[in-house]
Amino acid sequence: MAIAAAQPHHIFGLRSNINGNINYLDEQTIVFPSGNQVVRFNVDQKQQKFIPGSDKSRGMTAIALSPNRRYVAVAERGEKPTVTVFDLLHDQSKKRKMLTCPELQTHEYVSLSFSPDSKYLIAQGGKPEWTLVYWVWEKSKVMATMKTTNQAGQPIYQVSFNPQDNTQICVTGNHIFKLFRYAEGNLKQFGFQKLEPQNFLSHAWVSDERVVVGNDSGHILLFENGEMKADFYVSLTAGTSSDARQSISIIPEDATSATTNTSDPRVASIVAYSKGFACSAGLGNVHLYEKTDDRDLYRKVRVVKVPPDPHSTDPLQAETQQVLSLTVSPSEESLVAATDHSQLYSIALSSAELSKGDQAYFEPLVHSFHSSGVTGLDVCIRKPLIATCSADRSVRIWNYETNSLELYKVFQEEAFSIALHPSGLYILVGFSDKLRLMNILIDDIRIFKEFTIRGCRECAFSNGGHLFAAVHGNVIQVYSSTTFENVSNLKGHNGKVRSIAWTADDSKLISAGMDGAVYEWSTATAKRVNEAVLKTCAYTGVTASPNGKHTYAVGSDKSLKEITESQILRAVDAGGATLTQVAMSHSGRMLFCGTTTGSLRSIKYPLTESGEFTEHQAHAAQITKMKITYDDQYLVTVSEDACLMTWKIADKEGRGVKHDREVPFAEEILITKSDLEEKNQLMSELKTRVEELKMENEYQLRLKDMNYNEKIKELTEKFIQEMESLKTKNQVLKTEKEKEGAKHEEEVAEVIDKHSKEMQDLESTNNQKLMSEYEKYQELQATSQRMQEDYERQLQEAEDSKEHALEELTEFYETKLQEKSTMLDQANDEARQQNREYEETKKQIEEDADREILDIKNKYERRLRDEIETNMRLKGESGIMRKKFNSLNKEIDSKNEEIKTMQQEKQKLENVIKSLEKDIHGLKKEIQERDETIQDKEKRIYDLKKKNQELEKFKFVLDYKIKELKKQIEPRENDIKLMREQIQEMESELERFHKLNTQLELNITEYKQKLRATDEELRMERQRVRDVEAIIKRIKTDLHNCVGNIQDPKKLKESIKEAYEKHVHDDTVESSGVDADIQKEYARQREHLERSVASLRKKLSKDTEIHRADNVRIMQENVMLIKEINDLRRELKLSRTQVHDLEATLGTNRANRGANNVGRRLETAATTISGGSGPQSVMRQNPEEEIPRIIEMQKTEIRKLRNQVMDMEEQLSRRPPSGTRLPPMVLSQ
Repeated sequence: MAIAAAQPHHIFGLRSNINGNINYLDEQTIVFPSGNQVVRFNVDQKQQKFIPGSDKSRGMTAIALSPNRRYVAVAERGEKPTVTVFDLLHDQSKKRKMLTCPELQTHEYVSLSFSPDSKYLIAQGGKPEWTLVYWVWEKSKVMATMKTTNQAGQPIYQVSFNPQDNTQICVTGNHIFKLFRYAEGNLKQFGFQKLEPQNFLSHAWVSDERVVVGNDSGHILLFENGEMKADFYVSLTAGTSSDARQSISIIPEDATSATTNTSDPRVASIVAYSKGFACSAGLGNVHLYEKTDDRDLYRKVRVVKVPPDPHSTDPLQAETQQVLSLTVSPSEESLVAATDHSQLYSIALSSAELSKGDQAYFEPLVHSFHSSGVTGLDVCIRKPLIATCSADRSVRIWNYETNSLELYKVFQEEAFSIALHPSGLYILVGFSDKLRLMNILIDDIRIFKEFTIRGCRECAFSNGGHLFAAVHGNVIQVYSSTTFENVSNLKGHNGKVRSIAWTADDSKLISAGMDGAVYEWSTATAKRVNEAVLKTCAYTGVTASPNGKHTYAVGSDKSLKEITESQILRAVDAGGATLTQVAMSHSGRMLFCGTTTGSLRSIKYPLTESGEFTEHQAHAAQITKMKITYDDQYLVTVSEDACLMTWKIADKEGRGVKHDREVPFAEEILITKSDLEEKNQLMSELKTRVEELKMENEYQLRLKDMNYNEKIKELTEKFIQEMESLKTKNQVLKTEKEKEGAKHEEEVAEVIDKHSKEMQDLESTNNQKLMSEYEKYQELQATSQRMQEDYERQLQEAEDSKEHALEELTEFYETKLQEKSTMLDQANDEARQQNREYEETKKQIEEDADREILDIKNKYERRLRDEIETNMRLKGESGIMRKKFNSLNKEIDSKNEEIKTMQQEKQKLENVIKSLEKDIHGLKKEIQERDETIQDKEKRIYDLKKKNQELEKFKFVLDYKIKELKKQIEPRENDIKLMREQIQEMESELERFHKLNTQLELNITEYKQKLRATDEELRMERQRVRDVEAIIKRIKTDLHNCVGNIQDPKKLKESIKEAYEKHVHDDTVESSGVDADIQKEYARQREHLERSVASLRKKLSKDTEIHRADNVRIMQENVMLIKEINDLRRELKLSRTQVHDLEATLGTNRANRGANNVGRRLETAATTISGGSGPQSVMRQNPEEEIPRIIEMQKTEIRKLRNQVMDMEEQLSRRPPSGTRLPPMVLSQ
């Protein structure tokens, strides 16, 4: 397999600590640094192009754009700092030159600037020397270097070229303002002037001779050719001119004293444009100055403020940002500002925009960025969303398809971790005080549930979304996403857990901690399945393969580990770099790692021992989190440099995974009912407002039409009159033209005659002049001939003198030549002698060299033979390896074909499985329905069985009681009499209660009738109010119709009269009086009803107390009766034993007599029970037959009594509602 490809797609963030971090490339494109990239961002199309930083650099320090907007220079920190120049005309920003200065003793450049013709580049070196370097950058030639700081070694902040002169440079810093001129290969300072020590933060050239300089005490100084012309204090009010004109001596005393005040605005950045300049001074303020008629005076025209942040808990906190950089668009239409909170703002510089309103505010150029290190990251499955949280206390939701910020909110606490639900509707955020589950609404992030987990550094939703895991120190707590119950606590780590990951099927959770342990947990059993502990490594990142068999972890030991079933299979060395995060694609074919330096590594997968990888420049600080989107299209990285970066990734064949477009991204959003109602209400209000405005506009249009019609009439009349006057005028002018034409022809004829006469006169005069001039020419020709003859004679004399001098010089030099030839012969003799000596020494050296050459030749011949032998051996081995390679290639091809066939079979089987799954699903549904019916039937059977058992128990108990009662009939007759008396007393009490209840019911019905009457009155009142509202509405419409006739007083009067006759009646006073009486009566009745309801409530409470006391008394009596029954049972048992003994002694006759007596007693008892009426009161002739019948009657009576007692207990257990009668306790006779 090959290494996966990664290409930067979009980056969200701004590096605020880089000099010159915002520039306009053209009207639509800005250039700014983000991460370890320079970004070319098209504001209209929202597209980005990237210029990556160098591989071995330690980050960017300064950026400069050339005046012709073709080149950008990027300064980077390193052992030897470098400046790289890129050509922006090239689509991929081709690297043109890399500039270095070897003798420079610093690690960074703090400021860069191009010359006006873009051929030269200056770079200001950093501490300790603060050396300025002057390059011809296209030739990589250093023209000059110069130490620019003072003796104290104060820092330099900015350097720049004169906009009209390549040789003039301005340098500003702490207590430093210097002007240099390049001449004769050196930089020389000029324009010396003694100034008070000031911390100069920024400067800008406003012309070819003038520089404005800002300091940290709110003063702007104007210099011309190094001489200070003016100094003015930046106040917070617009429309005032500068405080000084000609020199520092006329600054007001309050302005000079303000320089020492720590609350003075810092002039951090200045940018010049054609009308004047803009400077940032004070928190969140940019001041615009324009030129005045006076050359040395600038007038403040506007103060532009940074807008408040509506998404923050403290919206005004955004206004405290310091503007660090300013830039103006090429057409000077827009001003862009970059702040220390890594935000970009813009405003239109047109006069129309600046004159609107009292206070001007910036607008965000793009969406808001993070201003501090990003601590948490997660991506959504069902939506193209990314969620991040940062140390700046903000939570942000980004869309990686549209490359935009969907939603963000700033909280009061710092957020450490974040997890996004697969549905994209909820987020889980770990704050410093609690873990909070929040709803993502259409325009807000709202807290829904809080969990008491302080400082949760890691949290993650499962892929199904039904569970989420949160780290609490060294314990992982797993919660249900639906019930929010703590499902399980995974304990085992000894150190803090730094990374957790769910497997694709949510069956396992993998965790890695600072204690060097990587644990694999089963989510079903909450137990540890696998573990791998390496105490020398503090793990920071972990991920799992799609099948969950392999785990990949990175940590402090600078290696990537592959862990399978508690064993470290492979540890791949990272080449000296510490890896912080690891991420694997859902396809299992791509593996990526992040480093502490901010670079991204694409690792060759499957892993090899050598650990091949490709490194991409990404961020300027440690990568804190990495995630791959569910469709494997994008990789998302975040860093401590506050930047979020998305990468387009592709597998070994250079293609991304095919996304299943049959399941598009979800578009659902959450909105609360109250918000929806508010919006609907607002819409309805706006609709009514629109209707009203339509009517007003129609009315206004009618008025305007009338006015315009009148005006058109006037104009047409005026136009006709003017046309008539113009026609007459035209006629007059025609006649005048004809007269003037005749006059003009006469004048022309006169002029022609005059000119012909003048021509003849001029010809005669010119002929005379020509003759005189010809004579003069003849004379001059003769004089020139004489002068030529004189010059020829003088020339001949000069040649004769020259020949004589030449002869003398030849004689002198010939003598000298003879002397030199003798000296030359002597030198030749000496040279021959030296040549012989040289030949001798040369011969000896050659002999020595030949000997050495022979030795070396023999030595290398031996080595050559050895090499040839080894080469032959290696050739044989390579032939064997080639054959093996070919055979392996064939095997690979066959395997690939097998894989293809297997994939086809797999596809077929998957289709079969899908159809079977559908069948299974249907059968499961059917089984479930049948199970439900079976359960219902079993439940009914169980209930019936239970009832049967209870009935059997009752049957057994009743049989036993019947037997007992058969024995107790005789002694219980007296008891029954007593009980009957008690029952009669109870019935009398019950009748009393019934009477009371009937009385209460009558009262209640009376009150209900009164209440119905009041309700009817209330309904009538409401109807009356509705009628009045309808009348008022009709009056309003009539008034509106009257207003339509406001231009016609007659119609207006008639319409008002009609309205008055229609709506005003004489009975208004009476109706108002009646209404007042009705209201009084209504209030009186209401008061009476309220009093009666209160008294009824008191009565009801008293009655309930009486009922309760009676119930208690009855219960006590029942208890006493049960005790007496038990005593009687014991007595009956004793009497039975006695009867048995007596029967044994007395014999059978007495026994028969005793039976007759018992029969008689039972008959008497039956008569007493039945009331002693009818034929039953007569003594029975056959007592043995009557006894069973009497017993049956007793049984039925007892059953009735028992049922009545149970009914009474049920009624007593629940309080009877008022207005219902208690059921009477009827005894069957």
